Amino acid sequence: MAITVNLRYTGKKGAAKAFAREMIESGTVEKIRAEKGNLRYEYYLPFCQETDGREDDSETILLIDSWENQDAIDLHHATPMMKTIAEIREKYDLHMTIERFISDEKIPEQDKTFIRS
Repeated sequence: MAITVNLRYTGKKGAAKAFAREMIESGTVEKIRAEKGNLRYEYYLPFCQETDGREDDSETILLIDSWENQDAIDLHHATPMMKTIAEIREKYDLHMTIERFISDEKIPEQDKTFIRS
């Protein structure tokens, strides 16, 4: 059962984008992806049209972080890399929101008709 965590990093004046860029360019992202149990570690820019009634997300970066299980997450959290991530996050004065999902890895038959492979 995979565990996926969506982290939204929000800052001001492009800080969230600069954070993601530094995480990538410093090699930190590749090190995380190489950790045992990591399934996914990817940054995305949220997009909201002004007409949909949501707040502007131009100062937010979404990280989709997925692991094989809780043990893999715990091992990741125990690495010195977490200090590096925290230092970079503090450098850009970012705030976070987190959503956590546990995959059941089964797609119901009635949902499969909506999925294009």
